[in-house]
Amino acid sequence: MTQGLSIQTDLLLANARHYQARLFRPGAPRKPRTGLAVLTCMDARINVYALLGLSEGDAHIVRNAGGVVTEDVIRSLTISQRLLNTTDVMIIMHAACGLREITDEQFTAEIEADVGLRPTWRAETFHDSTSEARHGVARLRSSPFLHHATGVRGFLFDETTGALREVG
Repeated sequence: MTQGLSIQTDLLLANARHYQARLFRPGAPRKPRTGLAVLTCMDARINVYALLGLSEGDAHIVRNAGGVVTEDVIRSLTISQRLLNTTDVMIIMHAACGLREITDEQFTAEIEADVGLRPTWRAETFHDSTSEARHGVARLRSSPFLHHATGVRGFLFDETTGALREVG
């Protein structure tokens, strides 16, 4: 671990103590108040709570590289719906996602060249964020594990303007 990371982590821990002392309000429900689950990219430019006007306890937020519907996303959303009563899913892709700039084959080859092993998983790259949002919606709607597949909708966030628009 580098010294810079340690200092940054210490600052974040101080923020957590401030949150606990001054901002934390116990009693947020375990089951999301809105019945909403959101899947989006891990990109740090997407502040899901601010974008959607959410607070703690309002929604489940699932993030991964690209906001791609993977088996683990289906697992998380199935648990969200079946055990915690969510009914709606928003998939929020973003226009300038880094996964558009590489292929699965390139990424796998780079990892294999670096560590000598091929990963057992795929990066799930894509070329068009809007098409990937539509693909994710279709995949979730066709999943036999989700109770509320009709409540799945796809969106595209523009990180240059802050606009969020639904993809048909």
